[in-house]
Amino acid sequence: MENYRIEQDSLGNMQVPKDALYGAQTARAVDNFPISGIPLPQSMLRALGLIKKHAAQANQNLDLLPAEIAEVISQAATEVIEGKFDKQFPVDIFQTGSGTSSNMNANEVIAHRAMRLLGQPLDSKSIHPNDHVNMGQSSNDVFPSTIHIACAEQLHQKLLPALEQLLQQLDNKTDQFKDILKIGRTHLQDATPIKFGQVFSGYARQVEVAHEQVANNANGLFELALGGTAVGTGINTHPDFAAQTIAAIANETDLPFREAKNHFQAQGAKDGLISVSGSLKCCAVSLFKIANDIRFLGSGPRCGIGELVIPAVQPGSSIMPGKINPVMAESLMQVCAQVIGNDATVSLCGLSGNFELNVMMPVMAYNILQSIELLSNGIKAFDEKCLAELQADEKRCTDLLEQSLALVTALVPEIGYDRAADLAKQAHKTGKTLRELALEDGVAAEVLDRLLDPASMTEPKS
Repeated sequence: MENYRIEQDSLGNMQVPKDALYGAQTARAVDNFPISGIPLPQSMLRALGLIKKHAAQANQNLDLLPAEIAEVISQAATEVIEGKFDKQFPVDIFQTGSGTSSNMNANEVIAHRAMRLLGQPLDSKSIHPNDHVNMGQSSNDVFPSTIHIACAEQLHQKLLPALEQLLQQLDNKTDQFKDILKIGRTHLQDATPIKFGQVFSGYARQVEVAHEQVANNANGLFELALGGTAVGTGINTHPDFAAQTIAAIANETDLPFREAKNHFQAQGAKDGLISVSGSLKCCAVSLFKIANDIRFLGSGPRCGIGELVIPAVQPGSSIMPGKINPVMAESLMQVCAQVIGNDATVSLCGLSGNFELNVMMPVMAYNILQSIELLSNGIKAFDEKCLAELQADEKRCTDLLEQSLALVTALVPEIGYDRAADLAKQAHKTGKTLRELALEDGVAAEVLDRLLDPASMTEPKS
């Protein structure tokens, strides 16, 4: 007992660790939810701090909160924003679906820290978690706003810049490989020639589209539910509270946050989060294709495709000396698989917007923020450890191109589809080249020189 103190809430007494800044409601949540051991991510703690800081200042401006109390609440919330009390937020992600436990965790930590700043004991309640720190708010509008702020900041600070860097790298490779001819492939079979630069231009466009989709969907995060309180009606809050609080948050984060157009939608549905998660899934699908293509194109080095030379970043095998594996591509592909799974979880959670409140918000937040973090880090590592030093094996590309029977496609306008198909079958069966068989079939040499030039097959005829 000497390591604990007794705190009270509406359910009665509760033991709280002696030096903890949180109180009875947080302690109850820790006791109730020993599920994963995963607390809220720091980005959400920062967002909670931003809300509490600017809520206190707005309530002071509206003459609802004494200046002395508002100032210490704001100071304590600033310390939360700075990450000074992260260990004081032990509540599990898998908690009450409204995030009430985490909102009260923030209220209690900030209230107790504010009392310490005033030199008062923790049990004095001269600054009350609900009456003062949570003034004008409800968990039902605070927690969705917290998620939106955290996700918007992470997208604009991490993922969107990572995609921009990746796009620049792919544009560089498009230019570097622009004159290298190689065989195309459809259905995993030889197809008509293509330039390696054209291949990478396709990858670059995929990333560009992913960036556009993520950025466009992120705009929905700028609407905040603050001001709706319990069910969207704004009970127990000043009509100007939300606008003042959100404007200050927008100013501090340099992001265009605004009050939700409809508070009932903002609290009963999670459409903005669903859209963002969907765009993250689309991004993951594109990145998986790019990484997997590069992995296959670099297969070998002698008995695979081998058109790309993948940088050696670590030994590939504990038993096969000299083996190098496409580990950076594999890492990114695993990230993409996790993000796609996260989106399924977020979608299922979005179905639980029952009546006036969604009750699956914490796990939605966790999965979206994890997806943003994984994609940001995975892209950066893939860019720096694989793409930056990726090279094309031009000789290998030429050798494979010359062996392909797909060049026969260029003869179709001259000799027709059926004759061209027959030539391809004969070439495969006899080992003769297409040129040899076409000459035997009566096609003039100068016509073959023109039609069988691989470079001419990579652009539309004028």
